[in-house]
Amino acid sequence: MAHHTVRAGFAELVDRLNRYPQGAHESDLLYKILQILFNEKEAGLVAALPIKPFTAKKAALIWRLPEAKARNFLENLADKGLLVDMAHGKNTLYALPPPMAGFFEFSLMRVRSDIDQKALSELFFQYLNVEEDFIKELFTEGETQLGRVFVNEQAIAQKSNLMVLDYEKASEVIETASALAVGMCYCRHKMLHLDRACSAPMDICMTFNVAAESLIRHGNARRIDKKECYDLLQQAYDNNLVQFGENVREKVNFVCNCCGCCCEALLAAKRFAILHPVHTTNFLPEIIKDKCVGCGKCVRVCPVDSISLVPAGDPEAPLRKIAQINVETCLGCGLCFKNRARDCIDLKARDQRVITPVNGTHLRVLMAIERGKLQNFIFDNRVLWHHRALAAVLGAILSLPPVKRILANKQIKSRYLAFLSERFEKQYYR
Repeated sequence: MAHHTVRAGFAELVDRLNRYPQGAHESDLLYKILQILFNEKEAGLVAALPIKPFTAKKAALIWRLPEAKARNFLENLADKGLLVDMAHGKNTLYALPPPMAGFFEFSLMRVRSDIDQKALSELFFQYLNVEEDFIKELFTEGETQLGRVFVNEQAIAQKSNLMVLDYEKASEVIETASALAVGMCYCRHKMLHLDRACSAPMDICMTFNVAAESLIRHGNARRIDKKECYDLLQQAYDNNLVQFGENVREKVNFVCNCCGCCCEALLAAKRFAILHPVHTTNFLPEIIKDKCVGCGKCVRVCPVDSISLVPAGDPEAPLRKIAQINVETCLGCGLCFKNRARDCIDLKARDQRVITPVNGTHLRVLMAIERGKLQNFIFDNRVLWHHRALAAVLGAILSLPPVKRILANKQIKSRYLAFLSERFEKQYYR
């Protein structure tokens, strides 16, 4: 009975998490994870928070608490990596990040004694790598995905005929960031507690801009300068790690340096390859058959098993093998090109350019539309019955069959709804 009571106490928090485009598949494992990260009081209060960034004053009104007490509570949650905060003029805005990329990672980006990180790691592994429903929904729902791969710049440096846009390079993220920080790799830290971690560097998870400032301020990451950030990027290149970052062109908040054996994004890319869980680069490797000696070096370095050795079909050497690339699952990271032997791999532009959302707002709105959750952004105040009613109407529209939804989307994008939503913003978000 006690287990069911505790679960019921966290049910509203689970509902709140699932109003965001990147939700959290409900299961017993999820409840166990949340019970390590939140106490019951925190769960109840966080469940009432808006999706869009809010002030301490706003939280105080929702919680019916004095503003000073609400602010202290919010700061404590930020210290634990459960909220992020950001400067907004003279005010501080707070936001509840999604589980991933968000407070799941923050919980293991440093060594801490206030939670049982080993128990948490074991639960994460079961929830993400065994049960799989959460990770499949996270990486395969909709056409717009959470993250994208950055091309290996050491590979690109060897190709003078390829046009590489600034936002396609991790170095551009470093150059334009307002703040830079490093923390432990959540994925390898998790695997370390399970005795499954590889030998790749652990302290190499890079965060930028407002996310970096918040994590630094609350001790969840360490501030670094550009030189150290470039040194970390070189470590990643030396260890053949893949740069996987936020799927936006401007103000990227994270770039992870991923291995194919521990990191969730690349594991998802292997497990759900045909569903395209990760946005690729705009480049593809190509095997030059008459130069390939079948050494298998490219096979071993590919992080998502997209290269294999196959018979060369050479009548004079029937046992000869050459590399073959599965272009449907290839990330275009360039590691095979960088590590190739005898110039047997070329790198070329994809026939169709991959579209990257402009910024975080653009990304979240696209994901929300595709996942039928746009109403949660437009009518975000769960305290008001007006918002709940209009959210239900819009949610019903977004749940229509595909053909009817296409027709309805024209209405959703109409000036009338834009005017309506703007009016509610002005009226209820002062």
